[in-house]
Amino acid sequence: MSPENKKKVWQEILKAGDFLKDNLPSSSYHPKGRNPYAHVASCIKSKFGISYKELDDNKMEAVIRYIFFLRENPF
Repeated sequence: MSPENKKKVWQEILKAGDFLKDNLPSSSYHPKGRNPYAHVASCIKSKFGISYKELDDNKMEAVIRYIFFLRENPF
């Protein structure tokens, strides 16, 4: 992904993380609380099979749509 597109996707991850802060369910794996930014990045990696930084530019819109989906469906 181009540096410009990486920056755009990262900005969307930050917005989603801010939105999800204190809204993710608690987990025994995270006794000090969950990191919403890591959650979004991890979900992207799980769905697409690689980090958002490694995706092709043509996947940018799909990643951003998925980030919006995660905001509404964090579980």
